[in-house]
Amino acid sequence: MACALLSLVNTTIMDEAMGPRRCTLRGLFFFQGGTCMTTIPDSMVIIDDTTLRDGEQTAGVVFGLREKLAIARMLDDIGVPELECGIPAMGKEEQDSIRAVVDLGLNARLITWNRALLADIRASIACGVSAVDISLSVSDMMIANKLRKNRAWVVEQLRTAVSFAKEHGLYVSVGGEDASRADTAFLVELMGCAHELGADRFRFCDTLGILDPFIMFEKIRYLREAVPALPIEVHTHNDLGMATANAIAGVRAGARFVNTTVNGLGERAGNAALEEVVMGLKLACGIDPGIETHRFHEISRFVGTASGRPVPDWKPVVGKKVFSHESGVHADGVLKNPGNYEGFDPAEVGLSRYLVLGKHSGTSSLLQRFKELGIILTRQEGARLMERVREKSQQVRRPLKDRELRRLYRVNNPSSETPRDRVVCSDV
Repeated sequence: MACALLSLVNTTIMDEAMGPRRCTLRGLFFFQGGTCMTTIPDSMVIIDDTTLRDGEQTAGVVFGLREKLAIARMLDDIGVPELECGIPAMGKEEQDSIRAVVDLGLNARLITWNRALLADIRASIACGVSAVDISLSVSDMMIANKLRKNRAWVVEQLRTAVSFAKEHGLYVSVGGEDASRADTAFLVELMGCAHELGADRFRFCDTLGILDPFIMFEKIRYLREAVPALPIEVHTHNDLGMATANAIAGVRAGARFVNTTVNGLGERAGNAALEEVVMGLKLACGIDPGIETHRFHEISRFVGTASGRPVPDWKPVVGKKVFSHESGVHADGVLKNPGNYEGFDPAEVGLSRYLVLGKHSGTSSLLQRFKELGIILTRQEGARLMERVREKSQQVRRPLKDRELRRLYRVNNPSSETPRDRVVCSDV
């Protein structure tokens, strides 16, 4: 079934303005006349960030109350519409922190994670939330080897838990743990049952991060067609490095909700990263989930510090050096027009461009970098100095810092020290 996505096939999609049109499906994307199109309206994609729940389940990560409140505020400020804020069944301290988040009066809907147990749901109600995720293991592997029950028991637990939650006026997401390994027919049965009981959506969990985007697309598309009345959420893990791709594939297939965490925090290799999913949806798919992205770098650094998991310099989207350019050809192209080698403006995520001077640099980037240091060079001077920069960079096996660039300039221009080359500039 998944292999069909590897071929080019014709399909028909509906457009409100132009009616049905024949398009070509390449991989996961619709194209017509070279334009990437989405299969669902962008207004229907809802980010449910679980940094405060699944993110904190990262081995060794514990957020303090002030950190939790700060993270919740920042995510709410940038327009994340839903926050999964904790697990009340963990005890009093967790319940107190959830109540504190509730008391912030955020715009975002707050949802808690629960097992399909009435005691868990009662604890969530006591915390003051109006939405719950009710999680059940749904694969035969986990039903037999974790729960030590059978499918009939899972269905009965679902009925009891969802009925109780709806009787208390809660918004209900039914979480299918290990859905990626579950029997598809059983998932359809559970989703149909959940819909009949009044559940508001179904969370498809790739709990072990074993899917690829093609199979994710096929599974979500099949479930959407089988139970069209129940919205689907995708919850992906990064064990094979495909969490973001799988999340976007799920959205492409019709999922309305997508789980994320800041920096991709989460158990084992983590979850789909908020910043990657949002920018991927916007730039690769033309779907705007309505999130203010300019503070991504700020939020990323804060969560990195709070979690004790510093953000790598080369982290996609928010790493502080992802807009650094060293290669002469690339740097020259960026200086002429940033769009030549940058897919989006670094300011869009709170970053800035930086020209690195090292072994692979060219004269154009050297002239620009020295200009930023307050030193104006002719192209001939720059070409001569570039040779020294390359030699030094190969000796130290890294790009040169500002003070080293200034030193090389003074050594090669001993009589040229003027106020302009005494400009104080921080090392990078």
